[in-house]
Amino acid sequence: MAILTIEELAARLPPHQAIAGLDLGTKTIGLSVSDLGRRFATPRDVLRRVKFGIDAQVLLNFATKERIGAFVIGLPVNMDGTEGPRCQATRAFVRSMGEKTEIPFVLWDERLSTVAAERVLIEMDVSRRKRAERIDSAAASFILQGALDRLASLGRADTPAG
Repeated sequence: MAILTIEELAARLPPHQAIAGLDLGTKTIGLSVSDLGRRFATPRDVLRRVKFGIDAQVLLNFATKERIGAFVIGLPVNMDGTEGPRCQATRAFVRSMGEKTEIPFVLWDERLSTVAAERVLIEMDVSRRKRAERIDSAAASFILQGALDRLASLGRADTPAG
């Protein structure tokens, strides 16, 4: 398994495979999946974390079922651009996953993704209790949608102007 930049992923990812977005928390992993055309991110159920081996197997089963070609995982960079303990934990999780799968990972700056997800859920008039249940997957969708939008812009950049 490799950690790729979004540009490297754009060059390597075969067609007709979805991409999964992950929002890694200490108690849950928010999940989202792209369509096969890689235009839209759709939230999925939150994965309740148990221990790494079990979490990894659940993610790999999910990847097989959903035809996942890559994972985009939120990297929780501080607002000033520095990396703290949560970034280290995310990088460690990705390294450990690398021992279990060939599916590549892209680390995606997730600053403000949870804030944006919360705003959308509030605008949709989702109750506080339901927001708590959905916030991680909504954040994973924001992370993934940002990566999908970047992939689309890279695809347009590769297309010769007519």
